[in-house]
Amino acid sequence: MSIRDTFFLERDKAVLVVIDVQEKLCVAMDEALLKKLVKNISILLESAAEMNIPVLVTEQYVRGLGPTLSELKEKAAGAPCYEKMTFSCCGSAEFVDALKSTGRTQVIITGMETHVCVLQTVIELRDAGLNVHIVKDAVMSRNKQNWHTAIQAMTLAGAIPTNTETAMFQLLKIAGTDEFKKLSKLVK
Repeated sequence: MSIRDTFFLERDKAVLVVIDVQEKLCVAMDEALLKKLVKNISILLESAAEMNIPVLVTEQYVRGLGPTLSELKEKAAGAPCYEKMTFSCCGSAEFVDALKSTGRTQVIITGMETHVCVLQTVIELRDAGLNVHIVKDAVMSRNKQNWHTAIQAMTLAGAIPTNTETAMFQLLKIAGTDEFKKLSKLVK
């Protein structure tokens, strides 16, 4: 795999995964950081919809943590949602089957908590040979140190650290198109 293949997202190879951004879990998060997280995931969801990039959503133990935030659920309308009890999304056979059925090899990761469900998912996806891009400004933990340590661990495991704008503009590739004009407004 070339450097470009490793670091550049391609819309025909990418799938967006939103991990466990659930009502009751969000209550435990820093309010200002949560607001930024929701905004950035929303940008990625709108970008995915515009570029026909598949989206998968997961929810951890819904009875205890509640459903995905309604704002994100609206933007991910039509995307399949998989309930899980394992921390890693890969512990859900339905999720793994859905991911495989996309035929995509690049996984764009967002969600929470970075040091638990996100970290375990990323390690298993990397172990399965997938190219994983962890969107640092679209993942969070209750504790900044836990977030930082998890980002380091995922990077050491071969995940590519990125941010919302970088991911969006890599997928867009070119300025001046109607698609660019529409989506670039999301980050102004």
